[in-house]
Amino acid sequence: MRLRHEHWMARYGRVYGSANEKEARYQIFKDNAALVDSFNVAGDKPYKLGTNQFADLTNEEFRATRNRFKGHMCSAQQGPFRYENVTAVPTTMDWRKKGAVTPIKDQGQCVGAMEGITQLSTGKLVSLSEQELVDCDTKGEDQGCSGGLMDDAFKFIIANKGLTTEANYPYSAADGSCSASKEGNHAATIKGYEDVPTNSESALLKAVASQPISVAIDAGDSSFQLYESGIFTGECGTELDHGVTAVGYGESGGMKYWLIKNSWGAQWGEEGYIRMQRDIPAKEGICGIAMQASYPTA
Repeated sequence: MRLRHEHWMARYGRVYGSANEKEARYQIFKDNAALVDSFNVAGDKPYKLGTNQFADLTNEEFRATRNRFKGHMCSAQQGPFRYENVTAVPTTMDWRKKGAVTPIKDQGQCVGAMEGITQLSTGKLVSLSEQELVDCDTKGEDQGCSGGLMDDAFKFIIANKGLTTEANYPYSAADGSCSASKEGNHAATIKGYEDVPTNSESALLKAVASQPISVAIDAGDSSFQLYESGIFTGECGTELDHGVTAVGYGESGGMKYWLIKNSWGAQWGEEGYIRMQRDIPAKEGICGIAMQASYPTA
């Protein structure tokens, strides 16, 4: 196990500040590796776990450092839903294949849905700045690296009359001062946003068939932390704590799934993505995926 930890450290470039810290992290790694091994040996789920880059974190540490979405209980959304009358959707959808999804980033929050609608409306796929939201969208619920709400981010972008590029305002993984010069250099705009009717996977399907959609999920369980591959059916509730982007859906082995773009780097999951079970009995969807979805409009 110690050799496995050494190999893991080399793979992920992990360096510890002291022998005591290394030993403490090794003990956590050992516990997580045992969980991974026992889960995979059982082989009774359609997904596998792995000792990924989060394998030396306790679940409490993982949730504190990675999951910053400020979820709140919501009643059925009121207002327009432009895909309400859609009657036929493709059997499968993968917006990556249509050029509407930027490469995986290792970041805390989400602009994936805006990148998608920008490509669909202009034909140009541009990686947009997360850091502008972190630094500049701090007056309402959104509080930089302390987390926020996706709809509030859309409101900020509308009021700001756009968002700049990732290249112009790079991600620093820390709260900073808002750069007015960078902020003013808009690369993409949206006219508005709409909410998907809550607790309806069928409504969410209509939306995802039409464009990438921002969704909130409960991503706090150890099985999500250590997810490696397959269709996730893991233990999770509806305490929404993480914002991701639904970029498609499909079916494999008789099980329907959502294709979700995460923001934890390409080393996590299926090259940065996770497939999550679709059409489950619970109205909220797996991990609350149908509770609080929204999308920008061009």
